[in-house]
Amino acid sequence: MSNTRIFNGVIFTNHALERLTQRNIKQGDAWATLIHPSSSRASSGNKGSWVFYKTYGYRKIEVVASKNERSEWVVLSVWDKVADGQKTGQADKDPIWKRVLRELAGIFRR
Repeated sequence: MSNTRIFNGVIFTNHALERLTQRNIKQGDAWATLIHPSSSRASSGNKGSWVFYKTYGYRKIEVVASKNERSEWVVLSVWDKVADGQKTGQADKDPIWKRVLRELAGIFRR
């Protein structure tokens, strides 16, 4: 399934669509992070933008979005990290035993 510019009423910029593809993030996960975040904060980089967070297993999705003049959400960028803060690209290179231990450690920290 390819990414679309408008997904369930949310507009995705070309930059955000490129990042979804590059980072192997499902558009539905980015949308769900925006609509039902675990937490959010005002963006320090883009005035009027917000960063929304949601964790899926060991992967923490972060979505930067703002509202346009028609009060529609516009996703500006998307990235992910391992829930402990490490970028997922590195975690995917770690041996399976290391990833399992990291996941277990995260469960006990909650």
